Amino acid sequence: MAEQNDDKVYSEKKRDFILLAGRANPELAVSIGKILHAEVTCPISSFSDGEIRVRIQPNLRRRMVFLIQPTSNPVNDHIMELVLMADAAKRASASEITAVIPYFGYARQDRKEMSRVPISASAIASLLINAGVDRIVTVDVHSEQLEGSIKQPWDNLFASYSLLPAIKKLKLTDLVVASPDKGGFLQAAAYAKLLHTEGIAIAYKQRDIALNDVSNTLAMIGDVKGKDVLLVDDMIDTAGTICHAANYIKQQGARSIRVAAAHGIFAGDALKKINASAIKEMIVSDTIRPREEVLKNKKITIVSIAPLLAEAMRRIRTGESISKALIL
Repeated sequence: MAEQNDDKVYSEKKRDFILLAGRANPELAVSIGKILHAEVTCPISSFSDGEIRVRIQPNLRRRMVFLIQPTSNPVNDHIMELVLMADAAKRASASEITAVIPYFGYARQDRKEMSRVPISASAIASLLINAGVDRIVTVDVHSEQLEGSIKQPWDNLFASYSLLPAIKKLKLTDLVVASPDKGGFLQAAAYAKLLHTEGIAIAYKQRDIALNDVSNTLAMIGDVKGKDVLLVDDMIDTAGTICHAANYIKQQGARSIRVAAAHGIFAGDALKKINASAIKEMIVSDTIRPREEVLKNKKITIVSIAPLLAEAMRRIRTGESISKALIL
């Protein structure tokens, strides 16, 4: 990624779009830039007291601007970087500002599940719009109804576009697609359709809403005995739910168990749980910058989401349909 350089002279030859990226996932941003044959600039630095400073070098006047920034850990810092980049781009007369947010932090806080709590996901989306964002692009946002919290365009892509080729290479036979909870049934059904398999299984779980990241698998629907099982989920956080489901499915006689997920958060002792579980392989995208221990884990395969995002961005520029080609 290009470093800020006050002495650098930028060409005055007009380019119809500019790529800017925060510090959340620079490798992904650079990969997108290479596909689009465009330089990616990071305008972020920090003052000595920790305040974020944004200073954009390229001329943005009447240009489309794409801000590439997953709002992953540290979530609040990365959200603030995105907000300040949007504000700077708006004040620099950008024609349209698109926030490309591969992983949307706070997306799980999408409703009032109890009294006196905020709808944090909606608050963050509104914050971005108020800062100057004209369009949001996400990948497998946890709650699709979140798109209705703003009036601006919101394109939600699906990691299955990138994950399916890696899954198909495994040439699994007698495949059953499973969901670790009833809420993921539609996602499991979509994968089953795309993989041309009739088998679908659902694991039941019970979650205490007063506790964070606590759930247990109780039972399941579907036949997995002697089958290769693909568990699908939108994200792997502490890995408790997915590991409980995998272990339970193994007890029911499954031949092998693999996992496909868009977002690999891997918080806490997630890697330890995965290594001790019945999961044979976990395939995730790079919406979140993988830590070194994740890259070295033999059970985890990382698939790049850059081609999907780059093609979506190209289509936003040209006005071509996104859903026709990219929404699998």
